[in-house]
Formats: sequence, C-alpha cells, structure tokens
Amino acid sequence: MARITVEDCIDKFPSRFELVLVASNRARKLHSGEEPTVDKDNDKNTVIALREIAQETITQDKLKNDLIEEYQSTNFIEDEEIAELEENTAEESTSSEHENDNISDTNEDPDLAKADGNTENNDNQADKDQDNNDQIISDEENLNPNEELSNEDQDNEDESSNNLE
Repeated sequence: MARITVEDCIDKFPSRFELVLVASNRARKLHSGEEPTVDKDNDKNTVIALREIAQETITQDKLKNDLIEEYQSTNFIEDEEIAELEENTAEESTSSEHENDNISDTNEDPDLAKADGNTENNDNQADKDQDNNDQIISDEENLNPNEELSNEDQDNEDESSNNLE
C-alpha cells in the first residue's frame, strides 16, 4: 500500500483526536509484541496501526475498548504499593498528632515553658529589639537640620566639595 496518512483514516472515526489516541495505542501494542493484522512491509508501528485502521482489519469497538482498558488497568503490584502508601500515610498522621499534643501540652503548662527557657529568651530578645528601635527614633528626633556644623565638620565639608569640583 502507498504512504498512509491520517487523512486516509479520518472517515473511520468521528474525531481526529480520537483517531490519534486509538492509533497511538495500537502502535504501542504493536511495539510491545502484538502481531499486526496487515503485512509489515518494513513499516514503523505507527504506519502499521494507521494501515490497520484504514483497511478496517480491527474493528473500531475493539480499538476503543483496548484504549479504555489501557488507561483503566492496574496490576496487583500497583494495588499493593497503593495500600502500603495509604498505611504509611495513616501512621505518619497519627504520630504527628501525638507530637502536636505534646507541643500543645508544653505551651499550656507555664512551668514546662520556663524550664525550657525558649519563651523567656524570645521575650528578652523582643524587648531588646524594641529598645533599640526606640533609641534610634529618639536619636533621629533630636537631630536638628538647622543646627550649625562645628568648625571641624565645616572644614571636612569644604574639602569634600572642593574634591568634587
């Protein structure tokens, strides 16, 4: 048969997209070892799949069902892995709930928090930060932009302006 194209097969399926899905699935099946229903003629699997569709050697229903089965099938190993993952996730969530309970117990008991010392350290650091911010603000408020520069500062300013010229 001469060169096969999608145009030769489009009348077999109502949608060009459906045709592509079915043909690609059939090509994968040919690649995995299924026997073609037409002569190979040294063609690639995609061309063989399109030739099978054009010559209608495989029914549309079989092609559609193969495609559906391909996407629906799972094997026993995958089912076991999924079950194992679900069990591990359930165990992790249970253990994290117990950890959260322990953390909340520590936050509720002030004696435990003091023994830990972290709460006091955080409070002290916050107080120090606030004091530093207050000092910076008061220093800025005390600056007077109209205040005269001292003689030394005036000399330094004159030298820097001379260097720029």
